[in-house]
Amino acid sequence: MPGRVFWFTGLSGAGKTTVGRHFFELLRADSPAAVFLDGDMLREVFGNDLGHTREERMKSAKRNSRLCKMLADQGIDVVCATISLFRECQDWNRRNIREFHEIYLRVPMDVLIKRDQKLLYSGAAHGEVRDVMGVDIAADEPLSPAVIIENDGSLNPADIAVSLYEKLAGR
Repeated sequence: MPGRVFWFTGLSGAGKTTVGRHFFELLRADSPAAVFLDGDMLREVFGNDLGHTREERMKSAKRNSRLCKMLADQGIDVVCATISLFRECQDWNRRNIREFHEIYLRVPMDVLIKRDQKLLYSGAAHGEVRDVMGVDIAADEPLSPAVIIENDGSLNPADIAVSLYEKLAGR
């Protein structure tokens, strides 16, 4: 049986990694053949050989997609938390990954700016940082994700994960 891919996407600071890790812990309790992948972690695994221009981000997203497909084809469930907000990538995943579940964490820009853990948004506002998705690189919101989470901070990430798990991961 092929594995499933749970693709957590959204802008930087949307909560992809936090919610995705909670979801993964629930999944792993039922599916020992499960892995958690994070966009920053994958960049490091691949040698930090790509920057953050639109073209380099697209190349990174395509790598992530192909890796998820390879693992799922071997029966491994994959939770992947990555920005990857490119229509081309979203379409490829839908066409090529048999059990693909896209979870879009949508957060208002003012909330992202307040969170700003990586100082990307404040850096972009002051001209110190370039190539920020959603600021100077257009982000393609998913057209038909399995779930959209309005993650404005009013919900607990663990509770979001439980709700997602009940909806998406029950076999």
